[in-house]
Amino acid sequence: MAYPTWLSHALMSWLPMLGSMLIAVLAASLIVRLGERVMRRVARNASVTASVATCIRSPVRWSVPVLFINLVLQGAPEDALWQASAERLMALLLIASLTWLVFNAIRGLAQGVIAANPTGVADNLAARRIQTQTHVLARSVQGLVVLIGLALMLMTFPAARQIGASLLASAGLVGLVAGFAARPVLGNLIAGLQIGLSPPIRLDDVVIVEYAWGVIEEITATYVVVRIWDERRLIVPLQYWIEKPFQNWTRSSSALLGTVFLWVDYGMPLAPLRTELQRLCEASMNWDQRLAMIQVTEAGPHAMQLRCLVSSASASAGWDLRCEVREGLLDFMQREYAHFLPRQRAQITRDSPSNPHEGDLLQPSSKSQ
Repeated sequence: MAYPTWLSHALMSWLPMLGSMLIAVLAASLIVRLGERVMRRVARNASVTASVATCIRSPVRWSVPVLFINLVLQGAPEDALWQASAERLMALLLIASLTWLVFNAIRGLAQGVIAANPTGVADNLAARRIQTQTHVLARSVQGLVVLIGLALMLMTFPAARQIGASLLASAGLVGLVAGFAARPVLGNLIAGLQIGLSPPIRLDDVVIVEYAWGVIEEITATYVVVRIWDERRLIVPLQYWIEKPFQNWTRSSSALLGTVFLWVDYGMPLAPLRTELQRLCEASMNWDQRLAMIQVTEAGPHAMQLRCLVSSASASAGWDLRCEVREGLLDFMQREYAHFLPRQRAQITRDSPSNPHEGDLLQPSSKSQ
């Protein structure tokens, strides 16, 4: 059977190259296996290194053989058929695999740092700060790595380079429009870097935003997810946390003071209420034993207002403690001092009637039983 001339020429020119590529792939596989063994020994007592090694295992198995094949292609004959296409294809695969490698390395580094700083401890302020910074910065750097990888892949095509040069040359109004359209994206990117470097919020922070009480559940590259107390989710753009004020109840510590307001009659003695407040707090697991006091904060025309100050270790414990104190004090007054609950006082006076017969209407009938 006779083969076409071009096919015979291609086989003769590529056969040695294919053999060299096969040897290069085998050598790369051997190097990868040896590198994995070394990494396992090195990462035995280092959680961060182990996390990085686990995440880059698959990209390395692809990147090293592709790198070796690219080195072999550099020595291919210039007159080899399809040489330019093969070199371009392998260059694209190399850039893609290296981008994948760096992307996974950053992810593994972030996972290792987060695992080394768990938040399931009593004082998790530093851990939440580290986790937030790691999470946000890793997302930002990963996005930058993907962008650079795509740009490098496009630059391998001459047509793409010409299009890029033409766009740069004819920027003008198009550049202004594109910049204005990309303003929210760039603003969120800058806000994400600010939150990562000097975080006003961290994961698991208790915040009040848009008149809603919630917990920071997730921080992405463009928005923050706040888990509201009733299990709803509030999605807030990153720029909001930089440009607008909000309340952060766990910025420096999770301990808080809670208030309970009661209205009581002026005749109510305060000593029994203070004793009962102390008893209620000591019986509650939500009290952190820092503060429990009662103060008269207002004297109205009909009753006086009492403010009960209680302390707790967290916002959720403070809410439960306030409810327990409010219910306990009301139950105590209903049992022991019900006559000192707020009441309306009124004085009824009767003037002398202008009509002498009106007095008869006000007198009870002598016939009624």
